[in-house]
Amino acid sequence: MRDNNGMGRRRFFTTAAALGGTAAVGGALAGQAAAAGEEAAAAVTFAPVTVTPADAQYGELVHGMNNRYVGNPETVQIVDDVSQVAGVVQAAVTAGKRLTVRSGGHCLEDFVFNPEVQVVLDLSQLNQVYYDAGRRAFAVETGAQLLDVYTLLYQVYGVTVPGGICYSVAAGGHVSGGGWGLLCRQLGLIIDYLCAVEVVVVGADGKVRTVVATNDPSDPHHELWWAHAGGGGGNFGVVTRYWFRTPGATGNDPKKLLPQPPREVYLVAQAWPWESMTEAKFARLTQNYARWFTAHSAPRTPELALASFLVLTHKSAGQIAMVTQVDATVPNARRLLDGYLAAIGDGVDVPTAAVTRQFAEFGPMAAYAEPRKLPWLEATRYLGTTNSNLTDPTYRQEYKSAYMRAEFPDRQLAALYKHLTRKDVTLPGASITLSSYGGEVNRLAPSATGYPHRESFFKMMWMSLWNDPAQDAAYIAWNRQCYAEVYADTGGVPVPNGVTDGCYVNYPDNDLNDPKYNTSSTPWYSLYYKDNYPRLQQVKKKYDPANFFRHAQSVRLP
Repeated sequence: MRDNNGMGRRRFFTTAAALGGTAAVGGALAGQAAAAGEEAAAAVTFAPVTVTPADAQYGELVHGMNNRYVGNPETVQIVDDVSQVAGVVQAAVTAGKRLTVRSGGHCLEDFVFNPEVQVVLDLSQLNQVYYDAGRRAFAVETGAQLLDVYTLLYQVYGVTVPGGICYSVAAGGHVSGGGWGLLCRQLGLIIDYLCAVEVVVVGADGKVRTVVATNDPSDPHHELWWAHAGGGGGNFGVVTRYWFRTPGATGNDPKKLLPQPPREVYLVAQAWPWESMTEAKFARLTQNYARWFTAHSAPRTPELALASFLVLTHKSAGQIAMVTQVDATVPNARRLLDGYLAAIGDGVDVPTAAVTRQFAEFGPMAAYAEPRKLPWLEATRYLGTTNSNLTDPTYRQEYKSAYMRAEFPDRQLAALYKHLTRKDVTLPGASITLSSYGGEVNRLAPSATGYPHRESFFKMMWMSLWNDPAQDAAYIAWNRQCYAEVYADTGGVPVPNGVTDGCYVNYPDNDLNDPKYNTSSTPWYSLYYKDNYPRLQQVKKKYDPANFFRHAQSVRLP
């Protein structure tokens, strides 16, 4: 743990002179880093580490979790102090180099690693989490992994932020995209606790400066804060730090400045064997899930103590699986859990079994066939690490998403069943996950933050995971075909209407840009941002007027 003045950090002592033999641009970037920039760069004492193709570690730094996308940048610049970031950005701007940013490597598309990128700014070592007494808030640097954030906040202070499940996702892109996690129904989104953000931006004159934007409406940079509360990563600048505090919290006691998670939770994982499923039973199971969360997602209702995700695997995977977590400290917690499980199974007439097979990104959970009571952090650690997507370095991936505001129309259920039971393909790594939403997420208006999906009750994620490049075509085609048929009535995409509510920006999908796959009149940016997009464009115009920070689905200049 680090104190609030930033001392005690391990630092890199590499200098430009020590990087002899690196590519010319690498030496230029390292050499300029100490002098360039306006505010943060002025304090640079130690240079970033420059990694080039000549270095042994280069191959591990030019791809993320999705091994379909491997880059070939001239350099990777690794920083471990926020003061180093502005210099790297300034050097890239001055040299006219295309720069992208990696925090945790979980970007699902080619936004960070693609052939156009010349410099990758790696923030993975920018990973400190600490209480900042001056701001009365908890600072989280953007390379910090979620499990480390949860562990420090809870074990030291007894508090948390309601972020995601996957342990190694870094704060950087997760927060800027809005985030999601099993506590969001009960506590809201992680961005609902974001009180400030530090961003390195590039002006029209090519000069770099570091800005701290807050949730104070009188702050001249308030709109930059608003945009980073769900407006997506890679759009406006390089985020170096976030600060979190419960809105309206008073005093200086860190233990009272963020919410407390449940002391204990019930955790249960159940499966339904595909061999016993008919189309009618599948439709009943899936619709039961949709109906329960559609009916039990109003803010401040007792059912918000329960969160669950249902994984509809391809039939070749053997089992449909569902994981449910309930705050065990609320009144009648076990009754709530039992009632929910009964409601999901109502009319399905297929006995549940232990989850004994891989389902989506999760491994078997046979020990949780019956509800078990666990300390919250232990349950969080277990779910976060029993995830082969985070530990298998050979996975290739394809994703799509949708938000749901109502029950499934019959035609959507029929399309889901058709593609999940196709016999012309064997795709055990193909799945569609339904994840609970609503509750405190929906307490805020869609315009309150850059994140607009405040009227949905659950979301869907098409996920395909495979290892062999020879299977690329089969898995990608299945994702596209299933998605297109489910949303055939709305141009192949989940346009915002009474049933669907667009797409999740943290599950990016370049197909949304392509008129071959999106035949609706709703462009990709409206699927992600809905009515918030014009306001995001104005933030882009003010803080990145030269469009230095860009990717295939970055916010466009107005």
